[in-house]
Amino acid sequence: MRDRRAGLAALVLSALLSACGNADGDTGGDTDADPAKTPATTGIPTLTVSPLPEEPPTGRLIAEMRQSSRDAAAGRMEVWIDNDTLESVTPARITYYDDRFRTPLQGERLREIPAQSTRGFQFPLPPRPACGTTNDAPVSLDDPRGSVRVEYAGRTETLLVADETDVAGRYTRARCLELAIAKVARLSWSDEVTPGDPEAVAPGTEAVLTLVVRTSGRPGPELRIDTVSGTPVLSPVGTDAWRPDASITGDAPGTRIRLPLKPTRCDAHAFAESGGATAFKIGLRLDGEPGQITLRMSPAGAANAIAFARASCGMLEAVGSQG
Repeated sequence: MRDRRAGLAALVLSALLSACGNADGDTGGDTDADPAKTPATTGIPTLTVSPLPEEPPTGRLIAEMRQSSRDAAAGRMEVWIDNDTLESVTPARITYYDDRFRTPLQGERLREIPAQSTRGFQFPLPPRPACGTTNDAPVSLDDPRGSVRVEYAGRTETLLVADETDVAGRYTRARCLELAIAKVARLSWSDEVTPGDPEAVAPGTEAVLTLVVRTSGRPGPELRIDTVSGTPVLSPVGTDAWRPDASITGDAPGTRIRLPLKPTRCDAHAFAESGGATAFKIGLRLDGEPGQITLRMSPAGAANAIAFARASCGMLEAVGSQG
């Protein structure tokens, strides 16, 4: 809303400035005209540009869902609240309600929202959402599934939360799939990324990433691991994606799937934006139904993987700069 007002003001100002160029009539006449008939000075009109009237605020609080890659890695989502009023608002409590979660979620980092400003509030995502067919329902932007109750200054307001990228829905569907997979096997990444010692890695060296499969010990549906995708920093060797083509059942022995690994690219920009550098997407089928999960490395494994990539890129001196 405020951006539209600024754009309109710029458009009007541009039109007024264009009009100034022709304020004295046609300036493209004969340059050899009699100087006696030409005024000694040319008057320059003075234009007063009145500011456009400000569109009045709606007097409402407006909520929308967002999630950055860092939020996703930290297991949280954010609700941003636009205070489109003339007074500051300082929430004492913000509670998120959604039938895809078993209980309401409490907002964190509560702080003042100045008038005509927006602030984001974090909500940790629950490890066990309410799994079921309700999570497969299509998202309607006109009928949001979630809402927040904002308590401030003795007042309580309930706001529908616009979720254009389906943050809550994507999380619950993925997490419910992970819980179903866990009945067959638990998947994780080994912390060791061979060769393990970055100081022994020569530029151009390849390594091995290991997917650890710990079966549940119970019979049940078959889990097939079809593909594993690389990341902006770490990639498979010689192909666009790993294709383990592994078939797993809960009553079979566990296994370790070795995936040849190399850096995706070696520019500093790739490492600077490596929030998803060690989060790998796994394409699979559970009991014949296709799905996809994102499997992240542990902090220790991620540090080893990034150290390997830097060393293989000849950037070992920068390892210590990674937080």
